[in-house]
Amino acid sequence: MKTKYLFILLMTIGFLHQETLIAQERYKSITSGNVWFDQNNRQVNAHGACIVKEGDKYYLFGEYKSDTANVFTGFSCYSSSDLMNWKFEKVVLPLQKDGLLGPNRVGERVKVMKCPQTGEFVMYMHADDRKYMDPYIGYATSKTINGDYQFQGALLHNGEPIRKWDMGTFQDTDGKGYLLIHHGTIYELSDDYKSAKRIVVSQVPTGESPTIFKNSGTYFWLSSHLTSWERNDNFYMTATSLEGPWTMRGTFAPEGTLTWNSQCSFVLPITSGKETLFMYMGDRWSYPLQGSAATYVWQPIQVNGDSMSIPTFRESWKVDFMNLKVTDVAIKKKSVKSKCLIEKGDWKTTDGKFASKEKGATITCSFIGTQVGIKAISNNTSGYARVIIRNNKNKEVINTLVDFYSKYEYSSLKFLSPVMKKDRYTISIVVLGKHGVWSNKAKDTFGSKDDFVVMEDIFTN
Repeated sequence: MKTKYLFILLMTIGFLHQETLIAQERYKSITSGNVWFDQNNRQVNAHGACIVKEGDKYYLFGEYKSDTANVFTGFSCYSSSDLMNWKFEKVVLPLQKDGLLGPNRVGERVKVMKCPQTGEFVMYMHADDRKYMDPYIGYATSKTINGDYQFQGALLHNGEPIRKWDMGTFQDTDGKGYLLIHHGTIYELSDDYKSAKRIVVSQVPTGESPTIFKNSGTYFWLSSHLTSWERNDNFYMTATSLEGPWTMRGTFAPEGTLTWNSQCSFVLPITSGKETLFMYMGDRWSYPLQGSAATYVWQPIQVNGDSMSIPTFRESWKVDFMNLKVTDVAIKKKSVKSKCLIEKGDWKTTDGKFASKEKGATITCSFIGTQVGIKAISNNTSGYARVIIRNNKNKEVINTLVDFYSKYEYSSLKFLSPVMKKDRYTISIVVLGKHGVWSNKAKDTFGSKDDFVVMEDIFTN
């Protein structure tokens, strides 16, 4: 009898261990341009982001976006040990009752640094009204990296608030902190990081979303052009001192790729011994459905002297943290198109592709496996689709939106689920009958021209 109970106990422990592994290793690679899911199967919602390493974990901070309006709803924090699997910690700075980050205000470009002098974590952000006519650089503080950040108000320089828009931060190797402002201003922060003590340089010809990293004595300053939520060919400059002179170097991704359809946000240095690997972090905005459909483009940077580049797009990759090597990860693809049924609407099936723009048009595919993905066409007539995964009890496991839009046409992985418990599932793709379109202050129109969803393959592994 004891042997029987021991066998059951070992089987239970083994099962729980397997379930734990599935929970911990839900992703085996970084897949850019895809919605990522946290431990609760909710979208990783952290835009205009940065990453801070504390101990053996990486902490991702970003804008906790809404699908309903471009307003501040909070800044989120996620943690990871491998940059692939993200745990939602909490909203570390929520909507305030009033003031600069109160109702109907904008909060963007959140950046966090640990002050070497105080050990405190200081968070910076651009705060504004919805018309972007009341800009401030604000800051908040916390004793712990994933704690409750207390909003302290406007960041001051010479006793006056810094009334600027897009911003970033940079921490130099000597521990000094800097605030970066769009259109080319750098402020050096005070020793406690709670005010700006001097302007290092100003009127450098840059654009939006500034970020800086340093390699072997050379500073690299990345920025994007002003095209509203549309992606563009971001560019960079270099200098051997933050004071300059800064030399324009041009684009760092192939021209016309629109920085692999992204806008720069931050560069993460990943270190091992004396070696450093730099990871580009960009946003693939999806206005107006930023909370559900906006995604991330994270790519390793090649640095050679005073040149940097992201020459090719790595669809699926990971980092060997010990040796700082980047490895492409193949995604095994077993097509399940033959098990797909058109449940609703008008779908064209030419050349093996499913295509529709009819609102509510639905395709459902059944499969047995642990992961499912969608390969699709993106172009300037693409719209949104809702993707729903249900298990064999018809319970929703995933419910999200996918944006198929791109200014130029290309084929790519557009959706990849986390690794799930092996089971019989269905995946339903529902055309939303909606596409992203917006305009800037000059009334220039951007975005898609139609609502098409064109899928080349639905696959599992």
